[in-house]
Amino acid sequence: MTALILILITGVLALSAEIFNLKKVLYPLSILGILVALGLNFVEWHQPFSWKYSDNMVKFDNLALAFSSVLLVTVFLWFLMSKSYFNEETNLVEHTSLVLFSLIGAMLLVAFNNLVTLFLGVEILSIPLYVLAASNKKNILSNEAGFKYLIMGSFASGFLLFGIALMYGLAGSFDLFTITNALSTDKVPNFAYVGIIMILIALAFKVSIAPFHFWTPDVYEGSPVVITALMSTIVKTAVFVAIMKLFLWYFYPAYGHYVEIIAAMILISLVIANFSALRQNNVKRLLAFSSISHAAIMMLLIIADVRNASTVNALLYYTFAYSVASIAAFASIHFVTGGKEETLDTLKGLMYKHPFIGVSLLIALLSMAGIPVTAGFFAKYYVLNALLMSSYKWMIIAAILASILGVVYYLRIALKLFEVDKKQDNGIIALSTREVFLLGLSVLLLIVVGIYPDIIANTFLK
Repeated sequence: MTALILILITGVLALSAEIFNLKKVLYPLSILGILVALGLNFVEWHQPFSWKYSDNMVKFDNLALAFSSVLLVTVFLWFLMSKSYFNEETNLVEHTSLVLFSLIGAMLLVAFNNLVTLFLGVEILSIPLYVLAASNKKNILSNEAGFKYLIMGSFASGFLLFGIALMYGLAGSFDLFTITNALSTDKVPNFAYVGIIMILIALAFKVSIAPFHFWTPDVYEGSPVVITALMSTIVKTAVFVAIMKLFLWYFYPAYGHYVEIIAAMILISLVIANFSALRQNNVKRLLAFSSISHAAIMMLLIIADVRNASTVNALLYYTFAYSVASIAAFASIHFVTGGKEETLDTLKGLMYKHPFIGVSLLIALLSMAGIPVTAGFFAKYYVLNALLMSSYKWMIIAAILASILGVVYYLRIALKLFEVDKKQDNGIIALSTREVFLLGLSVLLLIVVGIYPDIIANTFLK
């Protein structure tokens, strides 16, 4: 809770930077606020700050502290990556405050206890990202991405609000424990199940689960690389925590009414995402379809129907591994392309032009593909292991086949790194100390957590 309050204060300071002449220290101040907030989460572990007047709306228990820590680590790495994004002083205040408030929305989503807080979290997370997606004013694709994201996000918000209204009609309350009790009765009206499905559709849109994924490749391609990296990480972490809490705990009495729908969405996502990724020549579009596949694999935890600490650990591990790998991949692409065209050919010969960036990108891709000894291997292992005791064991085969296809298109990128094109300009790519630290830390995290998975995988006792 104190971490959320600190980030809120930092966001308000960012908004007030013009008044208090803080523009020159705003970037390091934001990083400092994130690091202090992360430290406060460790201090509160097992002794979370509690305020009785807000506990029925938002509560930072150990689960919320763990996932908010993943969010804080992700945004810390993102700030290291995106320094050049804040170089334009005229937009410094707006960009910084929007990112911080989006982080606040994500932190609300991992700690909500009420459907009102769920809605506020989704909107506070999403609205800044609509603006940031269109923040490259000189690029028509960025303008299109922001507009498309806004319009489709508004439809998703409508579904979410309608679903919440139907759940209120069932229980006469937005409190999730009251709703769970109402769903546990013998006579549950059909409109309550409709409400649950509408909430599922809204959240599926946010994490790009098919058939609600169609906005993703266009928005990823059009947005600035640094913003694509932000939306592909904190959104998935925060919303998947919300999905887990709702559909494995609070809505569980109605589990039989939506589990088959989720299973169908997963299967469609795996097929569409992986076959579509094979045909892409734009790196960001390829990683957009890749993110849909990863979202489908994370969603497997819902149909596994394992309602204990192992599911929480698996999701915690997966979101951490995926977020760090995504930041490393997008950072590498950003450093190479400099905001210009992001085709596969722009990565040709990267291992020879700048081996450090090439190796960093390669390890990030190996982790996304689930290759040992990177963190991505155990991320997929823990999810598939949860399915072994479920009635959806056959989905393990689908997930493994999808992962094999994933190796193919990640290998396409990897091979470009070693490909020499004599006609290509082999200009020097200069990295700052901060950028070297970012890539080095990301690679170190992926390898260390891949070799010693218990660092994260045993966060919660089985």
